[in-house]
Amino acid sequence: MTAAEQRTGFDLGKLLAGRGSERYDLHARYLNHQLPRMLRTIGFDKVYERAEGAYFWDDEGQDYLDMLAGFGVMGLGRHHPVVRQALHDVLDASLADLTRFDCQPLPGLLAEKLLGHAPHLDRVFFGNSGTEAVETALKFARYATRKPRVLYCEHAFHGLTTGSLSVNGEDGFRDGFAPLLPDTAIAMGDLGALERELARGDVAGFVVEPIQGKGVHEAPPGFLRAAQELLHRHKALLIADEVQTGLGRTGDFFAYRHEDGVEPDLVCVAKALSGGYVPVGATLGKDWIFKKVYSSMDRVLVHSASFGANAQAMAAGLAVLAVMEDEQIVANARRTGDLLRDRLTALIDRYELLHDVRGRGLMIGIEFGRPSSLGLRSRWAMLQTARKGLFAQMVVAPLLQRHRILTQVSGDHLEVIKLIPPLIIGEREVDRFVEAFTAVMDDAHGGGGLMWEFGRTLVKQAVAHR
Repeated sequence: MTAAEQRTGFDLGKLLAGRGSERYDLHARYLNHQLPRMLRTIGFDKVYERAEGAYFWDDEGQDYLDMLAGFGVMGLGRHHPVVRQALHDVLDASLADLTRFDCQPLPGLLAEKLLGHAPHLDRVFFGNSGTEAVETALKFARYATRKPRVLYCEHAFHGLTTGSLSVNGEDGFRDGFAPLLPDTAIAMGDLGALERELARGDVAGFVVEPIQGKGVHEAPPGFLRAAQELLHRHKALLIADEVQTGLGRTGDFFAYRHEDGVEPDLVCVAKALSGGYVPVGATLGKDWIFKKVYSSMDRVLVHSASFGANAQAMAAGLAVLAVMEDEQIVANARRTGDLLRDRLTALIDRYELLHDVRGRGLMIGIEFGRPSSLGLRSRWAMLQTARKGLFAQMVVAPLLQRHRILTQVSGDHLEVIKLIPPLIIGEREVDRFVEAFTAVMDDAHGGGGLMWEFGRTLVKQAVAHR
């Protein structure tokens, strides 16, 4: 026990050892009570004791392959030694952090490194999360253009605070939180709709995920470049939300780079920049936009964040970017993603329930659809009648329960599984996933089996909660 612990009586190890077993009950009592209920229903109420890289270990010592990466936060996996050491070092340095009236070196150094990957951009604002990065972009776009409205895509996810919720394309997240900002959705790829909205003259910008997290849908070829040209013609801004797609996820540092000539005016990043330790978000933008917002000394704090650019977050971000360069993380994501996607695509002809495999790098969507054979079709219809999306959950559950692989359904009412594993995985993890997925699909296409028993349980739950 350290001297500080002796003085305060606080012992983290003792606290966890004494009360760690209460984790689900504590959450049910004091936090979101529906989370433990949901986890128990689908058999996800595991007790994970430790983690490293792309793996967890439970209280029985069994390993689990992480194909979720904390919704993309764990780009380098868990507890990367370089990031971990950087945080030890910055704490031991006892820096004069967050004085609010000085300029520490770490934020400037991290901004310099980030902008090196987007040379057409000039400045960075640091916040604490992806939704803050989007909020910053929305505010900056409105102020810089002096126009009120931002366009977004149907089925987009840009965050859940009020501003970013206003450009969230899913009613399930928006319901009950009105009034929101007067923003407008268009279909991904619909240039005609974009031009019609721009013609009204009140559009500040268009915020878009180059690959949507919900369903893993990529912007059609040429769409981002054409959208950029339309926006600039109408003096509006292109905002790229790279919170999940950025920092190598799709096989390039930023996903917008997959299309030549695309240079967004504002770019939002977060998640993987944290190294999985310290929340951080960043909004990269053009010099003229920042100079419009911060137009005088009177406006020096017109947009700020109390914990933005804190030393721990900046150290973590610098360490993440160093690891990405030293370990060639982007190239690994591209190479391993191609291998995984090819292996899964080869299964489409084998399984009638498997309809599509898509994505880029290590952001992959596996879509299921209506089978052709009569027996499977009746079971599929049973699930669809109860609630769309149950079959994908039927696949996710045995992947965890039988094969110890953590995945996620890509959105409510979607028959799509999204794979966003740590970017450090390799052929061993690809083999493990494909073998497990094949076993699950074999069971699903069999005469009955445990999967369909679980499906009946899900149907009962869905019907009970209508």
